[in-house]
Amino acid sequence: MSTTPKVLVKEKVGPSGIEALKEAGFEVDLGIDWDDETFLQKLPEYDGVLIRSATTFTPELIETASNLKVIGRAGVGVDNVDIAAATKRGIIVVNAPQSNVVTAAEHTVALMMSLARNIPRANAGMHAGKWERSKLSGVELYGKTLGVIGFGRIGQLVAERAKGLAMNVIAYDPYVSAERYKEMGVEKAEDSDAIYAVADFITIHLPKTPETTGWLGTEAFTKTKEGVRVLNVARGGLIDEEALKVALDDGRVGGAALDVYASEPETDHILRGYDNVILTPHLGASTAEANDRAGFQAAEQIVAALSGGTVTTAVNAPAVGKEDLEVLTPFVPLAVSLGRIAVELAGGSSVERIEVEALGRIGERDVRPLSLAVLRGVLQGRTEEHVNDVNAPGIAKERGIEIAETTRSQARDFTDLVRVTVVSGGERHRVVGTTLGRQDRPYLLEAWGQRFNLQLDGNLLILRYADQPGMVGRIGQFLGEKDVNIEQAAVGYHQDAEGTRGAHAVMLITTDQPVWNDTLQQILALDGIEDGRTVTL
Repeated sequence: MSTTPKVLVKEKVGPSGIEALKEAGFEVDLGIDWDDETFLQKLPEYDGVLIRSATTFTPELIETASNLKVIGRAGVGVDNVDIAAATKRGIIVVNAPQSNVVTAAEHTVALMMSLARNIPRANAGMHAGKWERSKLSGVELYGKTLGVIGFGRIGQLVAERAKGLAMNVIAYDPYVSAERYKEMGVEKAEDSDAIYAVADFITIHLPKTPETTGWLGTEAFTKTKEGVRVLNVARGGLIDEEALKVALDDGRVGGAALDVYASEPETDHILRGYDNVILTPHLGASTAEANDRAGFQAAEQIVAALSGGTVTTAVNAPAVGKEDLEVLTPFVPLAVSLGRIAVELAGGSSVERIEVEALGRIGERDVRPLSLAVLRGVLQGRTEEHVNDVNAPGIAKERGIEIAETTRSQARDFTDLVRVTVVSGGERHRVVGTTLGRQDRPYLLEAWGQRFNLQLDGNLLILRYADQPGMVGRIGQFLGEKDVNIEQAAVGYHQDAEGTRGAHAVMLITTDQPVWNDTLQQILALDGIEDGRTVTL
């Protein structure tokens, strides 16, 4: 029997990807035109499969692939592969996360230049036999200020190119270190309002989450410079298109360029026909080079997986010893929650460093899964990329976030403890937790300098307030009036060596539904409330 790995290229990819597989000595078959029956019948023959987005690997299909060791996705998203089922079977799933970042950045800059010089309208006029030179005077990019909201991979590439055009660049992203801004010569904005006040052009590169949906909306447009031009080549829905229409109509926004939409395909957009609006059909990743790069990068990862090399873009968990996993697995959800809570307590400043401490019996193990879980908690929903155990360290490095990991074989008061500290704006924000009981339920033991013992579940509200009678009742009454039911509550306060209480206390509350930001702001307006955060776990 031949030991040469067999790889199926199920969908059309660039020739460089196929050539990379052949050069590795693999037996390569092309199944681009196979029907479902043929694919199902022949799949058990292959060690690896290279796909794009049209092939869906369900748990049932994965179960059929009895010899499969790796699935390569020639692109970024892996929604068409059941990751849990693949992981259970020991199948590595790899993708090509870097394949389209240059392409998306270049498309952003192309749209920005087109907006500045009215190129689409000028081109359309010439093709229509019109000479409209006097109507189409534009603006220079030289010396203008570009505001970048979301300073991840693509945002940073856009900034580099804008600086090459002699633009001033200001960016907002609290999950990028201050040092990284300095390295790139980009001004760090403390919030998006600082960008609105000065930017001539604004480009948005955020992930799509409930918090970021409609980020550029009515309120934002009231704060922007008059005549600002805005761009979205990231995710549909980051710009409130109805609010954008109003801002264009009243002249507050001078132009817009959109490549992505709330619903796609989009053929009857509300801004269709606007002279100062450029609409492109989601072309951000659509270049021959990006398509070829995606196939090649995915093929490289397949080669690494089947030849014992280093796999760098696996989207399922890296290998950790079975015995270590048995001990650490109950602490992984806790670590994710602690990362999320710590970064929320840090507020909106730059994240410079994340410290993970594993104390007790877990400190005697390979604690990488805990550190990676903390990173997921810190970064998830705050970057353009979907964060997983493999790409989390790379994303943190790109953003200038340092990771420190320490272990100790003893823990005070508890068998095991996980401590997470986020260093942000020169301040340290530490949270501590453990698991308790037969079901290993996660508990929060310390936050905002106070100690507790509260089971973490669902929706968490953290408040710091003046330590005076009646505060707990006032908070409970307010939540009741908002139809928010308190499920658990715990209070922590400072006490010195003589037993004297400090001036402040901290209260943790879990609720039956999320406490949204508008409700939180109303709570913060109550007498005696000094600060607060809300976290959905």
